[in-house]
Amino acid sequence: MYRRLIAPGALAASLLLAIPASAADFQPGASGIGDPYYPAYGNGGYDVSHYDLRLKYQPKTDQLEGTTTILASSTQDLSRFNLDFGLTASEVLVNGKKAKFAKSDVQELEVTPAAGLPKGTPFTVVVKYAGKPSDVKLWGFTSWQRTPDGGVAANEPEAAAWWFPSNDHPLDKATYDVSVAVPDGTQAISNGTLQSQSSKLGWTRFNWRSAHPQATYLSTLAVGKFDITTDKTEDGLPVVNAYSKDLGANEGAAKASVERTTEVAQWLESVYGKYPFEALGGYVPNVPSSFALETQTRPFYSPKQFANGANVSVVVHELAHQWYGDSVSVRGWKDIWINEGFARYAQWLWSEKEGEGTAQELADYTYAQHPADDAFWTVKPGDPGAENQFDAAVYDRGALAIQALRNKVGEKDFFAILKGWPKQHAYGNASVSDFEAYAEKVSGERLGSLFDTWLYEPSKPAASAVSDGSRAAQPKSWKRIAATNGVHSER
Repeated sequence: MYRRLIAPGALAASLLLAIPASAADFQPGASGIGDPYYPAYGNGGYDVSHYDLRLKYQPKTDQLEGTTTILASSTQDLSRFNLDFGLTASEVLVNGKKAKFAKSDVQELEVTPAAGLPKGTPFTVVVKYAGKPSDVKLWGFTSWQRTPDGGVAANEPEAAAWWFPSNDHPLDKATYDVSVAVPDGTQAISNGTLQSQSSKLGWTRFNWRSAHPQATYLSTLAVGKFDITTDKTEDGLPVVNAYSKDLGANEGAAKASVERTTEVAQWLESVYGKYPFEALGGYVPNVPSSFALETQTRPFYSPKQFANGANVSVVVHELAHQWYGDSVSVRGWKDIWINEGFARYAQWLWSEKEGEGTAQELADYTYAQHPADDAFWTVKPGDPGAENQFDAAVYDRGALAIQALRNKVGEKDFFAILKGWPKQHAYGNASVSDFEAYAEKVSGERLGSLFDTWLYEPSKPAASAVSDGSRAAQPKSWKRIAATNGVHSER
């Protein structure tokens, strides 16, 4: 930063300003990003722009070796910073120089560079590490699932710490290159587009790229033996779906559901606007869990999601998140309604499209299922608390709030809100209050009372805004939608 100055006094002043901050001015970055639900998640003092992961994984032993390169910028005069990480680091470099590092608390890797990083400085961190992810327990559990032929990283709100060091909170999104070497005959599935694949000395390396900002928990890795199908959308986007070769009786139903990904995504464009990413797909590994997750561009589905037959509704739910949750991510985890309420409502709209019950009929039936003294009404979707983050009320009462909004503002403004919101905040973060303000702006109506009633009051709202109060008949789609309740709640 230079300026042409003439006056000697001004020159002296500029020289004083150019003196670097003293060592005393440099402070450690915070060990958390400031989310009240999860105080230890994320870190302060820097922003990440890109992660480059170069990994080698042996399925037989669950041994993962990795080198992660992080491109970041300091947001303060930084003497030390933390990464969220559970495996064992062997070396850390900052700007090419060895840095001191130590583990602390549950998942903190404290890194002390050889010299302080002035505010606004781009810097590079290289972390070399190894370990068995399934052996690592953080907060009493693991987010790495072993399969008969490999392993999978997928969970919410945390999964990254089991396979790469990061600033683990949706507020710090970044682009990714994920390169994974696995034994020949085994595949590695990740987010985005497959850039290349090559084999050497018994190992095959898969190179994946996510070109749009991506939250850490939306990054995924699956290693195993898969049946892979590929296609392209009408717009030319690559579609990659992968299924473990040993899904057994669930295989047919899984494929009958996930192979409709392109169809569902194209329909969702009519509701939520243009698909926001560079690739599309899904994967079903042979894991013992029963949840599904909206991992960016390539949702994860447990085989148990299809134990009772095909269920396209869960595909609708996870793909809807690509707009509501992935492109527009939560500002804080209390804003989870922005994710789950709108993914559930997309299932209601799909039911409406398929002639299996309108959104209004589903709202009537949902409302009637829960009497006034049901604990369902004590959960506040707009701020449910960490313990209720994935409670059924966040999904169903959250969807009732959206139906109430539809009834209030009318069809034209309602669908303009649904489509405009992801465009307004594309690839960023937003809060429930941001959505409320946007809905008021588009509709020209005051909606504070409506949102307070449906998102925050711990009691059953009056029926008039969303239902006629009668006990409606069960819509045909109800059971398939209900089967996806709590799809993200299992650890």
